[in-house]
Amino acid sequence: MIGKLYLIPTTLGETDPLEVMPISVKKVVEQIDYYIVENEKSARKFIKNICPKKQQPILKIMLLDKFAEESETKKYLDVCAQGIHVGLLSEAGVPAIADPGAKIVKLAHQKNIQVVPLVGPSSILLAMMSSGFNGQNFAFNGYLPIENSAKRNAIKELEKRSKDKNQSQIFIETPFRNQKMFSELIATLAPNTQLCIATDITLNTEFIKTLSVKDWKNQQHDLHKRPTIFIIQK
Repeated sequence: MIGKLYLIPTTLGETDPLEVMPISVKKVVEQIDYYIVENEKSARKFIKNICPKKQQPILKIMLLDKFAEESETKKYLDVCAQGIHVGLLSEAGVPAIADPGAKIVKLAHQKNIQVVPLVGPSSILLAMMSSGFNGQNFAFNGYLPIENSAKRNAIKELEKRSKDKNQSQIFIETPFRNQKMFSELIATLAPNTQLCIATDITLNTEFIKTLSVKDWKNQQHDLHKRPTIFIIQK
């Protein structure tokens, strides 16, 4: 029997896990002792929150952060050959979507290991669902350039692509740069372009709103250090 790779969603902030994900996630975490994670401290906290009776000392934690050597990560799924299941945890949301866990999923397919995705909160999909934009044709673009002129060019290109393809354009920013990104969008996009701001999704401070750029200019919102999804539709 070959062990499986379970893709385990985590919360998007300080939320009770069972408020935003099904009981099946709890049942899987109860069974698994081997985990691949970005941050050990936050991963252990999540596991403790969803399974308080789980004994922390028995957990085997394998790190998939920026310091992880590829020569080591390639061995992370070797235990599956012994029939041991492995859980892949994202730092927030679902694994392998805007997340380094994609390389582990790719490795699992190469090793003929069954991949089992579990249902949980994805800020990208929840924002898209809430935007009122074209859910039949959309694209996630990750991070835009940091440098100002390159960022403005990227924004204009996404706006053009949205108009030409009738395609919603989704992107994110490092939370401490959110306010600057918002200002750049207001200054760069056409007045009639629609912009959705989705902040603190699933948290008590959740804010999701779609307005034209023209109308956003009359709005004041603090996005600093708050996880935010930006979506534009021309």
